[in-house]
Amino acid sequence: MKSSISALFLLLSFGAHAATEQVLPKADANRIQAHLRFLSHDLLEGRDTGSKGHEIAAQYMASQFAQLGLQPAGDKNDYLQQIAFRQAHLVQDSAKLELNGPDGKTALEYPRQYLTSASLSSEVSELQGKLVFAGYGIVAPELQHNDYANLDVKGKVVVILSGKPTSFPSEEGAHFGSGSEKNRHAVANGAIGMITISTPLAEKVRPYQNLLNYLHMPSVSWLQADGQPANQYPQLQNSAYFSQEAAALLFAGAERSLADIYADLEQNTSPAGFALPTSIHFNKRSEHKTISSPNVAAILPGSDAQLKDQYVVYTAHLDHIGLAKTVKQDKINNGAMDNASGSAVLLETARLLSNLPQAPARSVLFLSVTGEEKGLLGADYFAHHPTVPLQSMVANVNLDMPILTYEAADVIAFGANHSSLQSAVADAVAKLGMSLSPDPWPEQALFTRSDHYMFVKKGIPAVFLVPGLTSMDPNVDGAKKFGEFLHSDYHKPSDELNDKFNWRAAQRFTEANLQIGLTIANDPVRPTWNEGDFFGTTFGQ
Repeated sequence: MKSSISALFLLLSFGAHAATEQVLPKADANRIQAHLRFLSHDLLEGRDTGSKGHEIAAQYMASQFAQLGLQPAGDKNDYLQQIAFRQAHLVQDSAKLELNGPDGKTALEYPRQYLTSASLSSEVSELQGKLVFAGYGIVAPELQHNDYANLDVKGKVVVILSGKPTSFPSEEGAHFGSGSEKNRHAVANGAIGMITISTPLAEKVRPYQNLLNYLHMPSVSWLQADGQPANQYPQLQNSAYFSQEAAALLFAGAERSLADIYADLEQNTSPAGFALPTSIHFNKRSEHKTISSPNVAAILPGSDAQLKDQYVVYTAHLDHIGLAKTVKQDKINNGAMDNASGSAVLLETARLLSNLPQAPARSVLFLSVTGEEKGLLGADYFAHHPTVPLQSMVANVNLDMPILTYEAADVIAFGANHSSLQSAVADAVAKLGMSLSPDPWPEQALFTRSDHYMFVKKGIPAVFLVPGLTSMDPNVDGAKKFGEFLHSDYHKPSDELNDKFNWRAAQRFTEANLQIGLTIANDPVRPTWNEGDFFGTTFGQ
C-alpha cells in the first residue's frame, strides 16, 4: 500500500508540473557563438589534458556556472574536481624488438613494422617469452566464444587479431573487443605480454600507415589513491601492434600461416589458437610525469520534493588534442567542433534551464569533463568518484562533436534503443517538430566511444546526442556535410571557428537538448533499461 501511495503522489506531483508546463525560451545563437569563440581560440592552444589552455577553459566553464547561480559540484564546495594523472611518453629511439624463430633471429624496425606506446606502469619495460596465437583474444560467454579455451598462455606472450569476429553484434562486440577487455582476459589467463596484429579489415578501416600520425601521443591514466595508474595491467610487461608484413614473420614455420588465418577471416570463421615456434625479446623506455586536469561540475536543484535527490546528468568533454607535432604552419588543434561546440551547447542549455520560472522536478548535473581524447578519462574518474551518489543519477545525455554546419530536422541519440530513453527523446524532439532517427552507422558502435559509456558501465542509461543527417533545407545534404567535416577537419588544425558554422543549427540543436533533459527530469518514472538488454544486464546496478 505504501508504494502505491508513493506512486500516486508522484503522479499527482507530475500532473502539477504538466499543468503548468512552461513555454520554453529560445536559445540565443549569439551566446553559443561567444562561448565557442572563446573555447576554440588560439590562446587555449587546443585545450590538451593537463595544459594551461585546458585549465583556462575549465575556469571559463566554472565562471559561467557561477554566473548562472548553479551550485558547485566539484571538490570542497568548488566547481572543479581536480584529477591527478600519470602522463607517459615513449622514448622513441628506445624500442628494440627481436624475434627468434625457425629461421633464426630477426630484428624488427620501429615504427615501420610495429608500433608501441609508452608504458604507464614502468619506465623500463622488458619482455621475453614464447608466443602463442590466441585468435581475437576475446572471452564472451554471452556469445559462446572463448579464444583461451584449451590454450596454455601462462607465462607466455599472446598474439591476437585486432578487432572482433564479424558475426558479433556491433555494440556488444565493441565491448568484448575493447582493449581493456582483451587485456583483462590475457592477464586472467596468465599472459605476460601481448602482440596485436593487423587484419585486412583493419587495413581498410584504419590503415597502418595512418597510425604513424599518433607516434608522439602520450599514454595517460588517472591515479588511484595509492598513486598507481587506474585500469592498467602491469602483468603485461610489454605490448605492440604489428603491421601485416611483420605479423607474417610470427607464423613462419608454424602449423598455420598468416595467410591461412586471413583466409578464415574471409570465411567469417574465428580461427582457433595454437602455439607458435617463435619467441620475442622486446625492450623500451618511457618517461613518466604527473599532471593535473579538472572536471567542472555544477547542479541546478530540482523543484520536486520527491525527485530532487535524483539527477539528470549532462556531459560534454572540454579537452581536445593540443598542438600538432607534424604540422609546419598552423599547429593549433583548436577543436571548435570537437568539442567546443558541445561545451557551448551545454552552457546555453544550463542558462535556459536555470532561467525557467520553475526548475525541473529532478535536479540537473552539468559536467564538463577532461581527458576524453585520452580515453574517456575524466568521465571514468567521475564515475568512480562521483560528487553525488551514483545511484541517484537516473540518466546521462552526452554532447560530443555536434556538427553544426547545417540545420537538422532530426536528431540521433546513440544508445537510445537500449532503454526507455528512446521514447523520452522521441517525445521531446517531437515537440519541436523534429524526429528521432536510428543510428546510421551501427557498425561503428559509437555508443561505446564517448564519455556517456563510463556512465553506462555503472548501470546508468545514457544517450549520445548529435544532430541528425536530414537537413531542413532540401538542397543541403546533411550526410555529406557530416562526412566533409570528418574527412577534412576532424582532429586537424582546420577544426576552427569559421563561416562553415550555421548558428541557427546551433540554436535548434540546443533547444532539442533542452527539451530532452527537461522531459527526462520531469518524468515521474525513472528511466529503465529494456528487458534483457545486454548493457542493462551486464552493468545494471
